[in-house]
Amino acid sequence: QVQLEESGGGLVQTGDSLRLSCAASGRTISSSRMTWFRQAPGKEREFVATIAPTGDSTYYSDSVKGRFTISRDNAKNALYLQMNSLKPEDTAVYYCAAGSQSSYFTPKYRYWGQGTQGTVSS
Repeated sequence: QVQLEESGGGLVQTGDSLRLSCAASGRTISSSRMTWFRQAPGKEREFVATIAPTGDSTYYSDSVKGRFTISRDNAKNALYLQMNSLKPEDTAVYYCAAGSQSSYFTPKYRYWGQGTQGTVSS
């Protein structure tokens, strides 16, 4: 079993930055692909970014490419999402996930955190 806990959300203005963290416990995540999803009110959960177990490959949704950076520290059993140049449309609850059960961009993962709210005001 893996427990995931996100932190770092908050209320910021357009153009500001946020750094989200996801702390894993119960088992090492060093062998697991890790992914960030987000869900805005009234919308489906959508893929944001994913990173391979060793951190040597990353993929981003078109909507965040060039603004967000996913990273991981396997020694700390942690995952991060640096979000720059934030826009109001980035407002959502952000979730980290481990244990993909389908393609990496599909929200079918075995383990999920409880989410952290990121709100961007215009």
